[in-house]
Amino acid sequence: MGDSFDNQGEKNYGNVAVLIPCYNEALTIAKVVDDFHAALPGATVYVYDNNSSDETASIAAEHGATVVRETRQGKGNVVRQMLRDIDADYYVMVDGDDTYPAEAAPALLAPLADGTADMVVGDRLSNGTYGAENDRAFHGFGNNLVRVLIKWIYGFEFSDVMTGYRSFNRVFAKTMPVLSPGFEIETELSIHAVDKGWRIVEVPIDYRDRPEGSESKLSTFSDGMKVLRTIMSLFKDYRPMALFGWLTLILVVLGLAFGIPVVAEFAATGLVPRLPTALLAVALVLLGMLSLVCGLVLDTVVKGTRKQYELHVIEVYERYCR
Repeated sequence: MGDSFDNQGEKNYGNVAVLIPCYNEALTIAKVVDDFHAALPGATVYVYDNNSSDETASIAAEHGATVVRETRQGKGNVVRQMLRDIDADYYVMVDGDDTYPAEAAPALLAPLADGTADMVVGDRLSNGTYGAENDRAFHGFGNNLVRVLIKWIYGFEFSDVMTGYRSFNRVFAKTMPVLSPGFEIETELSIHAVDKGWRIVEVPIDYRDRPEGSESKLSTFSDGMKVLRTIMSLFKDYRPMALFGWLTLILVVLGLAFGIPVVAEFAATGLVPRLPTALLAVALVLLGMLSLVCGLVLDTVVKGTRKQYELHVIEVYERYCR
């Protein structure tokens, strides 16, 4: 990409789109829109209203945002439509709850402009501000659990996976297949970037908790379970050989654990008195072999899909980056 933000000695962000998915954020949306207009002069601020029952949409429009209504409920659905609708060289995605500082946006855009990153993550955790400001006990635990799982499964260690503040370039945006309907979108963006080999940079940011009267839409337990299901689903989709390989190992080890004593007893006595145990052992080993075959077949499919994706990325580069 490499497009500069300089315009006759002044910063101008006319090639930047600020994406703000919103649901009932009337208390904070005016400040968020004003702050991003001030931090990124020339940028277009988009507020996609997700069936709010308050005045979020009208307040955002009064403060100069481009307001679009998205009727499919869920943050993932909103982000999917944003990426379909909006063309820009760079995108900044942020929540409308005024927990992320707009003044950090230029720092999130800088690695994109100089060509060292395709996605930049606003890291709330490294400088301790999230722990100091956030009073929801299980949110930090959930974030750390997701970080550990992604590192174990995908081999990349994020400092902050669940942050709603990140930026990405046009090629990343236009080749990102958003499948998650809800708050799992952050996890999906992170795993997609790692799996597809995109360049990722993390920038520490200051986090502030929601102002009094503003309520989080995130359910710690129900949305947390959705995030965990998303991780495992993407593990199956992106790394089937690893998943089914582990399943094969577990089944075969269990089969041997049940079967070896039966074989030893048969060798000593010529009898198989524990026939159900013998049948269970055989069934477990056969299931393990079937799992291995599934892994090999799906791994071949995934590699073919990955090749097609890389060719698609090259086409998008040629379309937008010449």
